[in-house]
Amino acid sequence: QKLAPEVAVVSAERLRDELTRLLTEGAARRGFELLDQSGLLAVLLPGVAKMKGVEQPPQFHPEGDVWVHTCLMLEMLAPGCSTTLAWGVLLHDVGKPPTFAPPSEPGGRIRFDGHVEVGMRMAEEICRRFRFSNEESEQIVTLVEHHLRFKDVPQMKASTLKRFLRLPRFEEHLELHRLDCLSSHGMLDNYNFVRRFLEETPPEQVRPPRLITGDDLKQLGLVPGPQFRSLLQAVEDAQLEGSLTSREGALEYVRAKVAGSIGN
Repeated sequence: QKLAPEVAVVSAERLRDELTRLLTEGAARRGFELLDQSGLLAVLLPGVAKMKGVEQPPQFHPEGDVWVHTCLMLEMLAPGCSTTLAWGVLLHDVGKPPTFAPPSEPGGRIRFDGHVEVGMRMAEEICRRFRFSNEESEQIVTLVEHHLRFKDVPQMKASTLKRFLRLPRFEEHLELHRLDCLSSHGMLDNYNFVRRFLEETPPEQVRPPRLITGDDLKQLGLVPGPQFRSLLQAVEDAQLEGSLTSREGALEYVRAKVAGSIGN
């Protein structure tokens, strides 16, 4: 433990690669528990080390504190999993220690308001410090950003859900969510909901070809500007909801929308 600070002389890239190996070779939990016991975790990843002892609401996390929860997820990481999934799992709750708030009244619960946004900033800083590629860094931060969205999937509008499913490497988001559930309350309802939706929905309905483009809007006499983006998004929303299916219908929809805004 006395020698732990000496690890600072090792290059960031070498440390990143060694940590990634620990995470992806099938013994991530044991590896990180040993890192913790040696004092290295507090030196290399102080934000992760601070998870220890941070209690969570027992109704959502009967397994224990944030560190226990994260270790259970690490234990379930499949050998050979992607670098980004592994780091996403490690860091998904890194924003909880700095946002911990005990119950404010009898019968209240522990809260972590804003832990996703704080966690995204912390994950970004960690990725920068360990010199991850821009692509890897972006995916790791995106995994942290979206890990709570699964709780809303049954209530999402079709357009919102389909856009969520179009996130790059969505299968990593889905796997992180599965591990998150299995290492806490154990309920996979929302995971199964998304799996079923993906199985039953043709890919072209999740990512359909555009009905119209900016050129079509110009031909309607509209001037390029912020309005273009909102009109095209409105058309795509209606398309994803199933209420627009043709180019002609989309153009008519835009004409009506523009006429309505002028009338107002």
